[in-house]
Amino acid sequence: MRGNGSEGAGQGVSDVAAAESEAAGEVEQVGPFRIYLGAAPGVGKTYAMLSEGHRRRGRGTDVVVGFVESYGRPHTEELVNGLEVIPRKVVDYRGKRLEEMDLDAVLRRRPEVALVDELAHTNVPGSGRHEKRWQDVLDILGAGIGVITTVNIQHLESIADEVEQMTGAMVRERVPDWVVRKADQTELVDSSPEQLRRRMLHGNIYPKEKVAQALTHFFRTPNLVALRELALRFVADESDETLLEYLQQHPTQVPWETTERMMIAVTAEPGTDVLLRRAARLAFRAKAELDVVHVIVGDTSSSRDDRSIDDLRALAADLGAHWREIDDDDPARALVSFAREHQVTQIVIGSTQSSWWPIVGGGPVLRRVIHAAGTFGIDVLVIAHRDLAPDAAPESAAAKQS
Repeated sequence: MRGNGSEGAGQGVSDVAAAESEAAGEVEQVGPFRIYLGAAPGVGKTYAMLSEGHRRRGRGTDVVVGFVESYGRPHTEELVNGLEVIPRKVVDYRGKRLEEMDLDAVLRRRPEVALVDELAHTNVPGSGRHEKRWQDVLDILGAGIGVITTVNIQHLESIADEVEQMTGAMVRERVPDWVVRKADQTELVDSSPEQLRRRMLHGNIYPKEKVAQALTHFFRTPNLVALRELALRFVADESDETLLEYLQQHPTQVPWETTERMMIAVTAEPGTDVLLRRAARLAFRAKAELDVVHVIVGDTSSSRDDRSIDDLRALAADLGAHWREIDDDDPARALVSFAREHQVTQIVIGSTQSSWWPIVGGGPVLRRVIHAAGTFGIDVLVIAHRDLAPDAAPESAAAKQS
């Protein structure tokens, strides 16, 4: 077919090939550390890890199984077939013969990629160099070997206590958040609570003798719903951080409104705490992150101003906002530059705050912020100053709802 084509057709094939080659050059390689994250046991993390191992092996990558725990699940055991498995280390512990990953054997083998199940696992005492498997994984990565691994959301250190309170089950095996965030790619393996409970009933997760207890305790529907939400939120936060990092490296003329991002400009002016609380309520309703930005102009602050700023900084922390300080003699320029760099979609500013800043660069701060932000597609919400004196008139019902 191709031999009988005209010269023009041949040129078309060449153009397509060139385009494909150029496009392939723009596709970044996935980094050496990949995590499959799940909300609970049985969602299919190990299955996904092994499937990825087979895909990479099919593309010519040198892949080995460092450690996989099948728990007797036939589909998982079938996927292990066809992959090279590093023999496990057998350890005698308290009269039992137990098996662990042989870290030294993996390092001697030096594959391109090692599949290592259960990142949060605690190693049998005396079985190797480290107490935790995540420490073994760091050694493997440090040797220049890629790692694909699995972990459940309840094992993250920052989340484990909350999971214990929700489920009533102790979370003894934990992974530092920084280890999970070190991953070049985190992929959520998702499953609905109903599907998980059906898999449990069919004996696809735990042995039949453990099913009844699991369904009435850890695998209750409310627990699974909450765990799924925690997992989704974690992956969403990771994606948002990655997007912000990309956009900071590749600036755009307008913000990408994948989610709302808000900032409030604060000064030592009395009543700014009210504005900050108002902004926090708006951010909460919009499910947005809130940055609190204080622009330091020159060295003219008084001890009273410093106390006010310290109070605002503490209030920002109480409200879950991020405090930022910028030294700049041009507050308007500083505020809009920060908003652009951090992909802020809404700037909140008080109507009288600009009187606390000097008029520089061609006009009052508030007017310049509105103009410059509008140029870049950033909304500006101007909040009216409200008198906080004891004899001040109460807010209207409409104002209280805002």
